[in-house]
Amino acid sequence: MTIESLRAKPQLQSRRLLLVGGLGTTQIIAWGTTFYLPAVFANSIARETGWSLSLVVAGLSLGLLLAGSFSPLVGRLIDYRGGRYVMAASSVVIACGLWLMSLSTSLAIFFMSWAVLGVGMAAGLYDAAFATLGRYYGSDARGAITGVTLLGGFASTLCWPLLTVLDETLGWRQGAQAVALVHLLLCLPLHLWIIPGASSSHHGSQITRGNFQGDRPQARTRFFRDIRFLKICLAFTLLAFVMTGLSVHLLEVLRQRGMETATVVMIGMLIGPAQVTARVLEFTFGRDFHPVWSARAGALLALTGVVLFSISQPLTAFIAAAVYGAGNGILTIARGTLPLAIFGAEAYGERMGVLARPILLAQASAPILMATALSAMDGLYVLLGLAGLMVLSCALLILLPAESR
Repeated sequence: MTIESLRAKPQLQSRRLLLVGGLGTTQIIAWGTTFYLPAVFANSIARETGWSLSLVVAGLSLGLLLAGSFSPLVGRLIDYRGGRYVMAASSVVIACGLWLMSLSTSLAIFFMSWAVLGVGMAAGLYDAAFATLGRYYGSDARGAITGVTLLGGFASTLCWPLLTVLDETLGWRQGAQAVALVHLLLCLPLHLWIIPGASSSHHGSQITRGNFQGDRPQARTRFFRDIRFLKICLAFTLLAFVMTGLSVHLLEVLRQRGMETATVVMIGMLIGPAQVTARVLEFTFGRDFHPVWSARAGALLALTGVVLFSISQPLTAFIAAAVYGAGNGILTIARGTLPLAIFGAEAYGERMGVLARPILLAQASAPILMATALSAMDGLYVLLGLAGLMVLSCALLILLPAESR
């Protein structure tokens, strides 16, 4: 080892911490002001405009549909040019969507704002961040991905109270404008400063850049010819459907099962800390294991949580929330690290974009389909149905090989 390499090592470590910390910060803001935004602003928007709450919340579903449509294109752009300008553009696009939302005087403009936000979500949430880290660190990106998700897990914990203060003091319109400025004044400079340029590669292998042809159907076909990718795609799509549906309707399900509102809220508050705790444990003890074992453990924990929820006893529900949250936290990491471990860094961004499409479509449809199911049957049967989907996802993950390419 040369003197120059010894001197460079602390610089590389410092650069890694800066990149993980910066991306973790922008992920908190991006998730908190898009995916988690309706949880705070939806009621205020409905009251002021007279639109039904279901129509207001449907804006998020539209945004997720658009995000799913653009994700493969975003992944390929990151493979081709790196994540700096893609993620910087996401800050501008999300800011424009939030500003347009603040000016909404009709449902058409409101849905248009969510369409803009959907494009920004495709380029600015976890999948784009994972692709950026995978392009720069290659097969060594696992620790960085875990660090970003660890910080991103605080999105709802930090942003819900802040958005509530904005809603109560400024109103939802000026609140949306305020967070739009945060994207322009904080997230945009951070993305431009911390993310390496297109020619940078820390993992030592030369980055291959093919001819960029946009969202290529033949590339998606190539990915889906691999049975391992099909298993990963279906497993995480089913998991995303269950977890998104429960994130929206869990409180209502537990209320239907006879629990009081105050108890239900306390149960729901356990999920976030459990996610973060599980990510810390995965980062500390799980780095020496193949990510397929993390995915299996996460899916099994989440399944156990759903089954325990169906018992409908307060004490059991508290345990269920902790177990379910831990599984959810681990699975967020595995979604980024498992494809990287099995298929390698080549075309990782494009692969993550293709994987994100059905996952985002499942997230878009889950709240609506689960609301329909809850209106037609008891919450117990809904939970049992969700448990069945999770059993299938666990089976698919068990069938995956615990080996890299």
